[in-house]
Amino acid sequence: MDVGWIFILNEEKHMSKQTGGEIFEYNEDSIKSLDWKEHIRLRPGMYIGKLGDGSSQDDGIYVLLKEVMDNCIDEHMMGHGKQIDLTLNGREVTIRDFGRGIPLGKLVDVVSKINTGAKYDSKVFQKSVGLNGVGTKAVNALSEYFKVTAYRDGKERSAEFKRGELIKDHKEVSSKESNGTLVEFIPDENIFRNFHYISDYIDKQLWNYCFLNAGLIINYNGRKFISKNGLLDLLHRYANQDELRYPVIHLKGEDIEVALSHNNEYGEDIYSFVNGQYTTQGGTHVVAFREAIVKTVRDFFKKDYDTSDIRQSIVAAIAVRVQEPVFESQTKTKLGSQYISEGGPSMKNFMLDFFSKELDNYLHKNPSAAEAMKKRIEQSERERKELAGIKKLANERAKKANLHNKKLRDCRIHLNDEPSAKAKQEYIAKQLQSTIFITEGDSASGSITKSREVETQAVFSLRGKPLNSYGLTKKVVYENEEFNLLQHALNIEEGNDELRYNNIIIATDADVDGLHIRLLLMTFFLQFFPDLVRDGHIYILETPLFRVRSKQETIYCYSEQEKQAAVKKIGAKAEITRFKGLGEISPDEFKNFIGVDMRKTPVILESQIHIQQLLEYFMGKNTQERQDFIVSNLRVEVDSVDELN
Repeated sequence: MDVGWIFILNEEKHMSKQTGGEIFEYNEDSIKSLDWKEHIRLRPGMYIGKLGDGSSQDDGIYVLLKEVMDNCIDEHMMGHGKQIDLTLNGREVTIRDFGRGIPLGKLVDVVSKINTGAKYDSKVFQKSVGLNGVGTKAVNALSEYFKVTAYRDGKERSAEFKRGELIKDHKEVSSKESNGTLVEFIPDENIFRNFHYISDYIDKQLWNYCFLNAGLIINYNGRKFISKNGLLDLLHRYANQDELRYPVIHLKGEDIEVALSHNNEYGEDIYSFVNGQYTTQGGTHVVAFREAIVKTVRDFFKKDYDTSDIRQSIVAAIAVRVQEPVFESQTKTKLGSQYISEGGPSMKNFMLDFFSKELDNYLHKNPSAAEAMKKRIEQSERERKELAGIKKLANERAKKANLHNKKLRDCRIHLNDEPSAKAKQEYIAKQLQSTIFITEGDSASGSITKSREVETQAVFSLRGKPLNSYGLTKKVVYENEEFNLLQHALNIEEGNDELRYNNIIIATDADVDGLHIRLLLMTFFLQFFPDLVRDGHIYILETPLFRVRSKQETIYCYSEQEKQAAVKKIGAKAEITRFKGLGEISPDEFKNFIGVDMRKTPVILESQIHIQQLLEYFMGKNTQERQDFIVSNLRVEVDSVDELN
């Protein structure tokens, strides 16, 4: 797509009287031309996926950070620069690499002209991520301030921009700085409303860069990130070592690195990467990996194990290098390439050749690991057969219920829909916005249902408190009608690949019962579908606790501190309403809390956390340890309004 100039229909619709009414008149005046920055700002979703406020790990502000970091990583991969310095100061991001530096004469073009860069020449960047010449330009256009400085062979040059518009082009001067590039930017708050950075998301992003580039040093706000053992370190960090059934198998080859093991959890946990890009939605390399490991395991044990039994409880990381990779969107979260390189092997054959040799050799040389793998696969086989009867019956019930599922008010666009070729990037951006609210009772779901955005927001209504699933087997997911309907609504019975909603938001009242329901739902997901939490799909909806208003102004407050500030602003005559439940908020008001300014808190699972120990502590028997924690952390809410008046 050439987006140097984009021609679109003018938003000022030209109408003419015809028989029966008005129709759209299509003529020269209907055409409007946009330059590159105007189109990026008008259709940002086409370039960076969704916008968001930073509460989701795939929100736009992290994509901006990634686009700049990818260029630094590409330089490192080509053997130029072993260190990257990243500073986050409030809203301002500063990134400095020590590569070759952008050629000074092309500095402005590289960050402001679409389809400009060295990465179109495969000889210069053989296996790069940023191949479409858009990334840094999108950062420039979507930043209220953007500055780039190139240091090259004792000289430097800078250029400053405001929302993509060049405001100052500095002359070339001499420099004592080491070669490299410095980028400073502040995301535009007009586009990323109320945005904030979550450090855990940035940490994960930086660790992934280090795991994929052993020896690379990233300095971030005074902290040092470095990995010596690549993907082996990744699994040691993200997987709980106590839960692994055998030591991590670490395999390397030309253009491929793999680390894998099995654990005791339900589901499948795969971290996949292409040319250093974290492909959260997988792609052809993940499909090929799954097929290769199944065939290799079957051949090694000379037994026709069921595919699901081999893949159940696997935890793996896989990284491949692909020449000129084809991704399914600008955000590069899903690989579409069928071949490793032009004229090279197919992804399927490449992966199968590697595993049939390397994994087979490893299992022959390490019989204890092979035996542990065999036992885990056969355990999954027994569990699957035990579930078969109840699963069939429950699925038949769920199928009937889904035809007229009163619990689910569905939306039109889903994460697993196949986008049409027309306006594909915009459709993908809407898929990332797909959301399901899990609510308690009819009153809460009624308010959300009436005020939701029907295109991308669905509602699932619970009937009272769900079952405490801690310590239970997956059999309960099928025996419990509500759990079974929920897993079918989400479409996660066979894994997350066909997940229907990108955002799963728990929307409960902010009282004791509501908080208890939150815990019960989080227990359900952590117990049976932990990948949903790890992959950043689960959130808690934050709704206002108070409404403070006068005849002239209304302020919604999410905490006691915000309430006090609102009362102080409005004055003594402020009317204060305490919302006790979601059902008390009218649909007209509720739409403000689930729209563009929605506040949601991500459920983040820290690395090395032991899920079963965590659940036992919070959801198990009422231990003395938990009682002591509650007593020592009690807080008394004091209404300070009177003191302010």
